[in-house]
Parts: sequence; structure tokens; C-alpha cells
Amino acid sequence: MRAPQPTRHPAPQALAAALALALLGGCATRAVDVAPVAASPAEFISWDCARLDDERDAVQQRAADVAWAVDERAGNNILALGMGVAVFWPAMLALRPEGLEQAELARLKGRFEALESAAAQKNCPPPGVDLPAARAAALPLALGERLVYEDRSRARGPATEWALQVGALRRTETEYRRRTDDKPAGAAPAGTWLQDRAGNITQAPDGALSWPRLLRGELTLGAVTAGEMRVAGDALTRARLRGQVVAVGPQTVAGRRFDVIVLELFGDAQRGDTTTRVDGAMVVDRASGVLLRLDLRSAISEFSLQRRLVRVEAAAPAGGG
Repeated sequence: MRAPQPTRHPAPQALAAALALALLGGCATRAVDVAPVAASPAEFISWDCARLDDERDAVQQRAADVAWAVDERAGNNILALGMGVAVFWPAMLALRPEGLEQAELARLKGRFEALESAAAQKNCPPPGVDLPAARAAALPLALGERLVYEDRSRARGPATEWALQVGALRRTETEYRRRTDDKPAGAAPAGTWLQDRAGNITQAPDGALSWPRLLRGELTLGAVTAGEMRVAGDALTRARLRGQVVAVGPQTVAGRRFDVIVLELFGDAQRGDTTTRVDGAMVVDRASGVLLRLDLRSAISEFSLQRRLVRVEAAAPAGGG
């Protein structure tokens, strides 16, 4: 695909300064002790239930991003114990947010409580698990469609095609499935992939690449991120990556219109005691999190890959194969 013309961002001195302020924010405070910054339910009382549900999802996503950043820096791995994107606030009891992160969590807690109050006043039912029809219709993919990817282990090497079928569209994630009888059998392991709305692969079959917390919910031009890329089922093979958004904008890929972000990636790959450099790029759709392109270069074979979305196949008719 032709990537959007990258708009280079100046060196993020302001971001570094903000991070320094956050790290020097004084005594640490447990997340449960962060007093919410009050927000008025009156701000949301004119919203319908669907809009309130969507905003609660957005607040939960942002809170998850903040909580993961705190947890990752502290090395507690509290949130890595299977928690999804939706934040169950008491699960952050042992975290120690400070500085800018403490202020952000306080604002988010206040906004979430105001949204909950407004929803209760309007007698809104609890939000369902499935993605509402209106939001699903706005995505560049649909239930039952097959995303066909082309993989190469090196530039200009032989290509192998394989497909993931959209099995479920949920409020916080998309489920993809690869059947055991899909051909070619060795192209990718059969099983279930889960991808959150930001584009993280939070679950994958053994042998597949995943990146559970590499991407954040609101990545804009110049934003930086960091996280791990793993080989599912292999505790000894992983890469620690950092990335920066170098381009954003609309692109047509595989016959579909996407609103993409392009990230430059770099870091270190490790297999057992062997460590080497890894770099590359990732392109994802901001609306759905769908992976459009992944380029990785490394001396460790698991992180030497070119992956492209080459077409989207329509869902099989009801009762079809």
C-alpha cells in the first residue's frame, strides 16, 4: 500500500518534560485513594443511552491506558492478569499513580461517575457486550468477512496468504478466527485472535505474534508508545518496542477506505539469552484497530516479517461454507 505522506514531528521535548514532571510528582498515591474530580451529571443528561454507553467506553479505555502505564513502570503486572480494556476501578487498588497520571485518573473517575449517574437518572439498561449496530455499520469491516493477509519472511521473498474471519464484534474487542481446515495449513496457527479497539492483539494461538499493550487508545501525530510484542506460548521470545506516530490520514487498502496511523517501531528482540535489534513499521486503522501492514526487521526470525492486508472477502451466505 502507499502509506500517507508522513508529516514528521519535531523531537518531543515537551513530552519528555511532561513525563519528567509526572515522575517527580511527589509521594505516590494508590489509585483507590485518588479522589475524583467532580463532574456534573447535568452535562450529560441530554444524551441518549447509546451516547452515554459510548462515552463510558471511551473513558474506560483512557483509564486503562493510564493504569497500564503506571503498572508497567512499577513492574507490578497487576493489570496483566487477564484484565480487559474495561477498567474495574477497584482492580487498581495497588497501583501508585502520581503527578500527571494521578490528575488524569482523578478527572476520569469523576467523569465516569457523572456518566453513571446520568445513565441511572435516564433508566438506561446496562450496556450489552456486542457492538451496537450503528457503531458496527460505521466500521470498515463486517461480521463474517475474511481478512486475507500476505506474509513474507524477508523483502522480495516468497509470499504466503492466510485469512482471519471476523467472528464477533464486541464493544471493546473484535474476535477473529482461523479454522483448522483453512489452507495453507502452515501459514498461521488455527485458533482465535482477540483484538482491542486500539489495535492490540490481546490473545492469539500459540506460535502467532501478539502485542497486548503496544498501542494506546488515542494515538495522534507525534504520539509515542511502548510495549511488548510476543510469540504466543513462547515465554523466551519477545521484543520490547517503542514507537512514534509519523503519519495519519485516509488510505484505501484492499478496496476499503481506512483512517490510518503509521508508527515507526524500534527496540530490542530477545530469544533466551540472545538479544538483538528490531525495527520496522506498523499501520492500523483508527476506527477498528484492524492491522493493515506490519514490517519487522531483526536477526531473530520471529521478528523478521512483512505482513500486508491484500483483500477483504465477503461473508459467506447463511448456510454456506
